[in-house]
Amino acid sequence: MAVAGGLLNAAAFPGLGWWPLILLGTPLLLGALTARRLPVALASAAAGAAAFWGTHTFWLTVYLGAAPWLGLAGLQTLFSAAAGVLIAITWRAAEVVLQREAARLLVIPALVAGIWVARELVAGTWPYGGFAWGKLAFSQSESPLGQLVAWVGVGGLSFLIAAVSALIVQVVRDRSRLPRPMLLSPVVLLAGLLAVPPFPVETTGTLRVGAVQGNSEAGLLAQNRPGRILEDHLEATAPLRGEDLDLLVWPENAADLDPLRDRAAARVLDELTAEFDAPMLVGAITVDGDRMYNSALLWEPGRGATAQYDKMHPVPFAEYLPDREFWYPLAPDLFSMIPRDFSIGTRPNVLDIEGVRAGVAICFDIVDDALIREMVEGGAQLILAPTNNADFGRTDQSAQQLAIARLRAIEAGRSVVNASTVGVSAMIDPSGATISQVAPFTPAAMVGEVPLSSTITPAMSFGASLAAGLAAVGIAGSAALLLRARGRGGRLRRPGA
Repeated sequence: MAVAGGLLNAAAFPGLGWWPLILLGTPLLLGALTARRLPVALASAAAGAAAFWGTHTFWLTVYLGAAPWLGLAGLQTLFSAAAGVLIAITWRAAEVVLQREAARLLVIPALVAGIWVARELVAGTWPYGGFAWGKLAFSQSESPLGQLVAWVGVGGLSFLIAAVSALIVQVVRDRSRLPRPMLLSPVVLLAGLLAVPPFPVETTGTLRVGAVQGNSEAGLLAQNRPGRILEDHLEATAPLRGEDLDLLVWPENAADLDPLRDRAAARVLDELTAEFDAPMLVGAITVDGDRMYNSALLWEPGRGATAQYDKMHPVPFAEYLPDREFWYPLAPDLFSMIPRDFSIGTRPNVLDIEGVRAGVAICFDIVDDALIREMVEGGAQLILAPTNNADFGRTDQSAQQLAIARLRAIEAGRSVVNASTVGVSAMIDPSGATISQVAPFTPAAMVGEVPLSSTITPAMSFGASLAAGLAAVGIAGSAALLLRARGRGGRLRRPGA
């Protein structure tokens, strides 16, 4: 049951993207935790988590092999299994302490969902900055439920999905004792969530943006001569010639020759911005003393680089090796592919582009809740998301990342320009609708009128506090129930089971 739930949840995310399955898979995962024997429930927690994470992150194996996949999926399985253990024990305590079915229908879903959100918060920030992939909310980018993130944030939407799922399980468990109208409570709750209107976002104008996908072999193991990736993106820009642009966007690492140090690369960008008479955002690897950064440079006509954002969330074990002295001896062949570490950026992630404030999220930055809030607080009117997905081949990774970017657009009330070296590249408006998109693994360019907004959504106002509060309620409520159950001398199993 748990394994089936994990696999169904994985199918709810892109590439399949069968989002309704999240309301089947999650109840199965949770239902397995109510097994009559506690050891079976605990084993189910681990099995379901392994089924989900092993499937959801399988894209890591394409070029990098099994070791990174097993390490990442294994760690996330431990987090999820630990949360499952707490949920299983809490569920038993609740059914000992709460004698009324109506109370169980209210309390159990709230506590279970709170614990789920707590797991997402911890895994998304620890260790080494965490891995926030795989949140329940991220499965809903194409769903009517996705509009809720503007109201409650990503953590809030994960809570609601988990709460509906736990309510389904509890209704099934108490079905013989419940009045008939209460059997419909999950349907009523879900219908109420679907009835919530989209949050109104006021636009303040548009920016005509061109974005380029060079279809470059820009992965970690690619064998390219210096300048090849820059040339690929220059060639892919050709269809935009003659367009009246306000901004040109190239992806992460599109300039594989650092234009701050290479005069030939700088000349290419000078000529390009002069031709369009518009600034451009271009990804490059930059060096400052003994530090190396994954950067996005704002290049302006006749002025060159006028602003720079350095990636604040470099990926551990990919862009840098944390605690190198400890980890390197464990897998020297693998970690020798990271000979030098990227430093963590400290520059603001909002750039002024001729009077328009643009937030910049390089690749996995888009998954970091705090960075999205930071750019909105900095006055960002749109989000530019240059990325390089070449290391993951033709897998679900880029589609999963685009889904996250789409939800970020809705959550922040900001358009997102997601420009990838290989795809999926797309422009998304604040409602989550696609303005323009190009096919992956093709050299292509897209252009669109991108809406600007300064609206502050409820999610940006209090979404972080809401998620933290829900998680705290889940953990504190669980502790209170456990203490009360033990105070009564109750065994952690359902009475009469």
